[in-house]
Amino acid sequence: MLSARGRHTEHRIRMSQQTTIRKLAALVNTPVEKLLEQLSEAGMPFSDPDQVVTSAEKLKLLGFLKRAHGKGDKPAEEAIAPKKITLNRTRKQEITVGGGKNKATVDVVVRKKVTLVKPTEAKTPEQEQDAERAEILRKLEESRQRNLSEQQRLEEDDRRRAEEAAEQKRKEEAEAERLQAEAALAAALPAEDDPAARKAHGHGHPKPAAPRTDDRAGHKGKPHRGSHAMVAGVEDDENAARFAGQLHLSASERARRSTSRGKPKPRRNIEQSRSGSAGPHGFERPTAPVVREVAVGEAITVADLAQKLAMKGGDVVKALFKMGVMATITQSIDHDTAVLVVEELGHRAVAAESDDAETELLAHAGELQGEKAARPPVVTIMGHVDHGKTSLLDYIRRTKVASGEAGGITQHIGAYHVETDKGVISFLDTPGHAAFTSMRARGAKLTDIVVLVVGADDGVMPQTVEAIQHARAAKVPLIIAINKIDKSDADPGRIRNELLEHDVVAEDFGGDVQMVELSAKTGLGVDNLLDAISLQAEVLELQAVAEGRANGVVIESSLDKGRGPVATVLVQQGRLEKGDYLVCGVQYGRVRALFDETGAQVQSAGPSIPVQVLGLSGVPDAGDDFVVVADERLAKDVAQQREAKRRESRLVAAAGNRMEDIMAQMGQSEAQQQLNLVVKADVQGSVEALRQALTGLSNEQIRINVIVSGVGGITESDANAAATAKATIIGFNVRADASARKIIENGNLDLRYFSIIYDVIDQVKQVASGLLGVEIREEIIGIAEVRDVFRSSKFGAVAGCMVTEGVVKRSKPIRVLRDNTVVFEGELESLRRFKDNVDEVRSGTECGIGVKAYNDVQPGDQIECFERIEVQRTL
Repeated sequence: MLSARGRHTEHRIRMSQQTTIRKLAALVNTPVEKLLEQLSEAGMPFSDPDQVVTSAEKLKLLGFLKRAHGKGDKPAEEAIAPKKITLNRTRKQEITVGGGKNKATVDVVVRKKVTLVKPTEAKTPEQEQDAERAEILRKLEESRQRNLSEQQRLEEDDRRRAEEAAEQKRKEEAEAERLQAEAALAAALPAEDDPAARKAHGHGHPKPAAPRTDDRAGHKGKPHRGSHAMVAGVEDDENAARFAGQLHLSASERARRSTSRGKPKPRRNIEQSRSGSAGPHGFERPTAPVVREVAVGEAITVADLAQKLAMKGGDVVKALFKMGVMATITQSIDHDTAVLVVEELGHRAVAAESDDAETELLAHAGELQGEKAARPPVVTIMGHVDHGKTSLLDYIRRTKVASGEAGGITQHIGAYHVETDKGVISFLDTPGHAAFTSMRARGAKLTDIVVLVVGADDGVMPQTVEAIQHARAAKVPLIIAINKIDKSDADPGRIRNELLEHDVVAEDFGGDVQMVELSAKTGLGVDNLLDAISLQAEVLELQAVAEGRANGVVIESSLDKGRGPVATVLVQQGRLEKGDYLVCGVQYGRVRALFDETGAQVQSAGPSIPVQVLGLSGVPDAGDDFVVVADERLAKDVAQQREAKRRESRLVAAAGNRMEDIMAQMGQSEAQQQLNLVVKADVQGSVEALRQALTGLSNEQIRINVIVSGVGGITESDANAAATAKATIIGFNVRADASARKIIENGNLDLRYFSIIYDVIDQVKQVASGLLGVEIREEIIGIAEVRDVFRSSKFGAVAGCMVTEGVVKRSKPIRVLRDNTVVFEGELESLRRFKDNVDEVRSGTECGIGVKAYNDVQPGDQIECFERIEVQRTL
């Protein structure tokens, strides 16, 4: 009856001394309810299938089932007779395929298995169940006997090992005592090479040794740790020298040891070689759990972690599941999660040592040494939108940059260096729109001095306060430029007072912040601002290494159709030259050309000088650091390693979802709308600002996803991604190429071009509002109070009412309220003013109201008239 599964069940029962009712039912292939019933009949009532069944209770159940079913009275030959016969038939034939030269012969073998059952052996289901139970009982009894035999064998092995260990310990102690006694006797006897000793002995005749006192009796000469004291008066003869250190032994024992002295002991060596171990007991089972040190990097796959832990991948997945992280064996988990699961499994996690390209790069960058020299200050112009930041910089540069900006606002960081009478100054112009917060934060981080432009006619605005916070976070000195003082409504005093609310105290008020009044339009006060910048730079004592391999930061980046990836970088240390190899974030390359802010090509750039770099492998992210290295190999290795780490981070973010996150997603309304967007812009900073601004428009009703974003024109792959996700394509200062336009036209995709970020946000709001649809709202337009009720055979109950609020219209739905609780909702049967039917009755007027299909109107009720209106949902 028992197949291979039955033998496996028998093995599981034998290996487990304690299990639950549910597991036992699965092992013996019996329903849980039936097993609970059998346990109850055996005098062991259990109520829960998860209760534990001990070995004694299983034996009790076994005895009960034996008594209930017995062994059967069939003859032995009938029991042994086979119940079925299996015949294997094989038929072989040849098939010819193909023709001509391609003709071939294929051997086809057909194997067939036929099982024949004796008709007389057919049993009823009850008989088969009884036979199966009897077989299970037999297997349980055999399992119990094997368990007892195995337990006895293990106990015998443990006893034998304990006896061997005790015997070995006794032998080691006896050997140690013998060695100690020999050492003590050798110290007491005179050396053979000592002439004085030989003279004292005289012609080889021994003399009695001088009496000695026991070391334990207070002798402070040589230490003696043996348990046997040397006997005084022992003669120094040949026998005494031969049996030195063995005086505590019997004569027969000394004779046995004397025959084996100086001879090897091969038996012991043979036993050790047989045991396969140098230890006295051979192989021993570990008595303590093995604790491993696992090196964990920033991210690691579950399979690699399981290999380092010497565990099965499924066990690690189970441990993660218990911690609330659901990840498959091929997914990656982050460093913190890996450390937690390693510690949970009883091991110790250590940080992985990074003997890689990054370490080589750090050593490479540390080679920049040289004498430091003064460098130009880097000044960032910040402030609220339309307060004159770019106009001020335009006046300083003597160009017309502001007039060329789309919409009159700066939408990416502009970098310039200007030669003034006070020396060279590098300026960074940041946008003032609320969406460009990250740009302003990046500008404050790169700069030495922040010039905050405040319009004298407008006052302190939200982006002004944000710029103050960025400057303080970067610990950069602040200079306030109060602009537009040439206007009639300018009030510089109000600006100073408003800045006091944000702890910006002018020098005039006893503070440490320089404030300069100027007009970027007329140039009034601009020289004073340059003086203030130069003074602040002298106080800071700005210095940098002027020669050597350069390093710095990417200010802005873009993709030029003719020139490829273009990065605007600010050199902070060393000198960047044409032909240098550099690594920039996850991009690398060789500098093919350098351009200044005017578009003129230059050969090199020193500290605090912004330049445009051509020759990178791709468009770097704004804010990435760049480092010049010796060769292209190192630059490529570092870039590839960073890209691999970034990919692992993305996989970690996409995988290993926690249970609480999944439950939160399940709890979200399925009716939530989604608006997918593809955003392409001219520079990296604009892409970053647009992505943050647009995704920030999401709310509970609609979720805005930017599925694709990047720098450069709209390509065919962008159009395909938009077609797949049914997304709206947004081109910010970029256009679609011919192949992309074809896909957009064939797929009837929504493509919109913009040049001002205000318009992008407004249009996305409109598109999202269209997806949200309309909302039905109810607006109460009138309330009538029931004063009396009249009964009519023709109209039923007619309520005499006074309209107390608004207007009651016959065509609108109504509700009947009693004690401010709705008791009926319907419509009006009639609305009368005296005997005339009217369409509406206004506040302060009496009327008669007949409620359709409701005759239980009572005095004191209120009849509420309302209308349903459609309202367009908006963000």
